[in-house]
Amino acid sequence: MILFWLLTAVIVLFCGAIFVYPMLSHKEVDDVANRDELNKAFYKERVDELAHEAEEGLVEDQQELVAELQQSLLDDIPAQEEEKKSKVSLAMLLPGFILLVGISYGMYFALGGIQKVEAWHNTIDRLPELTQRLMSEQAGEPLSDQDMSDLTLGLRTRLHDHPNDAQGWYLLGRIAMSNRDADTAKSAMKRAYDLDPNNTEYQLGYAQTLMLIDNGNPGSVDYARQLLRHVIKQDHTNMTAMSLLAFDAFEHKEYEQAISYWSMMKALSGSDESRVAMLDRSISRAQAMLNKAAVAPTTTVAKEEAQAKKNDVAADKSVRVTINLGPNVKMPKQGMIMISVHNASGAPMPIAARRLPLDTKFPLTLTLDDKDNMMPTSKLSDLPDMIIKARIDSDGDVMSKQGDYYGESVLVPLGGSTEMTIDKQY
Repeated sequence: MILFWLLTAVIVLFCGAIFVYPMLSHKEVDDVANRDELNKAFYKERVDELAHEAEEGLVEDQQELVAELQQSLLDDIPAQEEEKKSKVSLAMLLPGFILLVGISYGMYFALGGIQKVEAWHNTIDRLPELTQRLMSEQAGEPLSDQDMSDLTLGLRTRLHDHPNDAQGWYLLGRIAMSNRDADTAKSAMKRAYDLDPNNTEYQLGYAQTLMLIDNGNPGSVDYARQLLRHVIKQDHTNMTAMSLLAFDAFEHKEYEQAISYWSMMKALSGSDESRVAMLDRSISRAQAMLNKAAVAPTTTVAKEEAQAKKNDVAADKSVRVTINLGPNVKMPKQGMIMISVHNASGAPMPIAARRLPLDTKFPLTLTLDDKDNMMPTSKLSDLPDMIIKARIDSDGDVMSKQGDYYGESVLVPLGGSTEMTIDKQY
């Protein structure tokens, strides 16, 4: 900021110099001197002509004509003395210069967004703190929505100045994934991976992004699988890579492969009873689908798989919510309704989310379950308690919330139900 103010001062002084210099260096044109010189030249020329004419005998009274010329020259001299040249004093210029400076800085403070610039610089100063809090969110205080917005702004600024910061691109990708910003997540994760392709964390992040965002693109999914297999080859105990490959195999009806990965994860889980129980359920579900696929006609496999998934989502693995619309809420002309599930601490990164069209009728009742999970490794059914948030997004940008109406539920247990009202405004 100090450099900025110094530059503005230099610019204002330069503009002031342009304003002042012509006045201080002004020189009045001496018309009288120019006239006298012209008269003298005319007089000398005419005297020479008379002398030439007298030699040729054309003029008889040369002296009389010269006297008349002299008298004509004297008559052209002004009677009053030449007025002194006027000068512009500094006292006259000072108020104008002060006015110039005042208008320049006044317009900047009024229209230049100085408060936003200061907030931007404060955000950059807080970047190390916010980054540390994001990395240790589970152990400390979760980041608020404003903190997440500030962190994104700070990261973008840092990456503009340091485009080869792989860790910064990775963090930006994680935030974009939590906000369901597909384009930013994919480009940021790819940039982090390109900068450091041997980093296991970046390999996992990029592979996960491809599976979530480009799931319909066979080329992207195949590349993600290669990355995950490479991670497991380097680290045989990486359960995140195994989990992603297991879910991918299950989704593509490769049940034996899914069972293999989940079995390896079970062997690595040790005494973690909750994880072992979850893996047992996943293995049982895949085994059931494998058995049914072996005996059922090909035409009914898809229907049975859908029914099996539906039965798997029991009442104790979902949450039911009724959302009312407050009388003070004005629905925007465009946008969407965003429903998100957060952990009991209220962390801004949602575990599950669903988008609804703006013309949805209220009161609205819906059931959220594992089909709404944002990532395979973080499931709604793993949360004993949760908070549900609803927001009417007016512009389709998950990062901008100013003016949006929202509501938030009380703490609701898994398998329970709750009711909430959208009646607050950011």
